[in-house]
Amino acid sequence: MDGQEIAGERDAVDRFALARELRAEGLTVISAVEKNLDQKARRFSFNLTLGRRVKLKDKIVFAGNLGSMLAAGLSLGRALSVLSRQTGNKYFRQIINNLGERINQGESLSKALSAHPKVFPEVLVAMVESAEESGKLPEALKLVAEQLEKSYGLQRKIIGALIYPAVIVVAIIVIGILMMIFLIPTLSATFRDLKVPLPFTTQLVIGLSDFLINNLVVVLSALFLATVLLLAFGRSTTGRRTFDYLILRLPFFNNLARQANSATVLRSASSLISAGVSMTKTIEITARVVQNHYYRLVLLEALDKVQKGFSLSAVLSAHQNLFPLFASEMAAVGEETGRLADLLLKGAEFFEEEVNQVTKNMSTIIEPALMVLIGLAVGFFAISMIGPMYSLSNAIK
Repeated sequence: MDGQEIAGERDAVDRFALARELRAEGLTVISAVEKNLDQKARRFSFNLTLGRRVKLKDKIVFAGNLGSMLAAGLSLGRALSVLSRQTGNKYFRQIINNLGERINQGESLSKALSAHPKVFPEVLVAMVESAEESGKLPEALKLVAEQLEKSYGLQRKIIGALIYPAVIVVAIIVIGILMMIFLIPTLSATFRDLKVPLPFTTQLVIGLSDFLINNLVVVLSALFLATVLLLAFGRSTTGRRTFDYLILRLPFFNNLARQANSATVLRSASSLISAGVSMTKTIEITARVVQNHYYRLVLLEALDKVQKGFSLSAVLSAHQNLFPLFASEMAAVGEETGRLADLLLKGAEFFEEEVNQVTKNMSTIIEPALMVLIGLAVGFFAISMIGPMYSLSNAIK
């Protein structure tokens, strides 16, 4: 159960070994206290929680504030202590406290972050690790906060643009079903009493209404089961690949997906290169960051070819069905001038602005389309049910 807390005891060499063992079982340690010591192992009493999550917004605030505090001269341990008190997420507070404990025991920040792979993305860990070597940790943290914020903003714009039409369509379907169950039977009873011939559309609506009423439990169960199966399929590897394939081929959405994924790839690569991460490691991490399966395959191909001496721009240019020409051109100019990180960033900003403009225009396009859809639904109902009623009233007169 999400957020469920469990307490118990277990033998372990140290608290870190205990945390690793429990993490392998899908559990997260909140606190562990040593009970006694023998020659072979220590026994710890522990509290843990199941499946808690940290929002991306919390991670953005964490990275940005930590960078600002370190730039202001606070020690790493004190900065983490302040952030622990600031966060309202109890689970995240435990994670930050664990980071502080590891730092006080001599671990580096990057190693402490890597102990929580489900919380801190690989981009953050890699940039911190590189910054620790170069002594530019505050700058790297601010950079990764900006990178995460841009990705977060991009996701929100796309999702926000799709929520409105989805809500309208669902509302139309729900209202239609309620009318089929409660309104249509009353009208159909009137038609049956008068025993008059009905148009085909009216018979179709009445037949659908009768079917829903007579098989309501079956229909609702089938809808529920279909929803569960669809969600399960969407979370599977095959389902995600199918969705990735479709989104890249649907009219209108394919260009939006290309621009959004290109922006993610270019910004992630730019951030890692700016932090001093090697090109091969940059591509490897970016491949794990990008969500679309087909972009991941291209980046894995790029990793292999870059190791063999090919340029990144050459690989992007060979896949213009995924990466617009502008992406490969910016990469090529960056490689020629030695300013690859800067040019990739400019490319990312260009695609982000394109996505921003498209999502703004979507409301202008979608609203008239929804009005037409609603008009068709209302018109069909009027022709099917209200039309025969007028015909009957005229016949009675």
